[in-house]
Amino acid sequence: MPPHSTPHTPDNDAIALLPPFPRLELDGITLVQTAEEARAAWQVLQQHPAWGFDTESKPTFFKDQASDGPHVLQLATTTHAWVIQLHDPACCAEVAQWLANPAHLKAGFGLRDDKRHLLRKLKVEPAGVVELNALFRQRGYRREIGVKAAVAVLFGQCFSKSKKTATSNWSVPRLSESQLLYAANDAFAAACLYQALTTSPTPPPHPATP
Repeated sequence: MPPHSTPHTPDNDAIALLPPFPRLELDGITLVQTAEEARAAWQVLQQHPAWGFDTESKPTFFKDQASDGPHVLQLATTTHAWVIQLHDPACCAEVAQWLANPAHLKAGFGLRDDKRHLLRKLKVEPAGVVELNALFRQRGYRREIGVKAAVAVLFGQCFSKSKKTATSNWSVPRLSESQLLYAANDAFAAACLYQALTTSPTPPPHPATP
């Protein structure tokens, strides 16, 4: 690639023609709703130095409408994902400890708002957050790239996302199958991308600054 040139990012039409990204199915996803389930999840998550990371909130539809989200936090390794509902205070207290631990990196896209909302909701600022857009900027990408384009660029695969599910009610007590799959795979894709970005010969990542 010539010096100072910007790497090509495929458009949505080109991405749609790519083979599908191998997504997690339900047997690779654990739903966490209680403190006991959170402690069981931690026994696995603590064995991994980096996680894919994202949140979901009930959408707001008016300009000044306040959100009490996030309602769901998702964390993933490159083989499994945990979808954590942030309703139970004891469960939230367990999760807050993980997020505050800088020894475990949390990688994802567009995480500034996630961090701000988690600080308000859980009274903790996530530590060790890695903004994947920053890693792509190290590779010459000028714009924020997002998970869909990132999967296309690094893996040559199509990561499909349902707008209907994205804008569904994430505050419900019982998540639907489509919500579980959507949330889990956002974090799973981030985990896979982080691994790919940091095992190739590029500068090492650094936790994102606020």
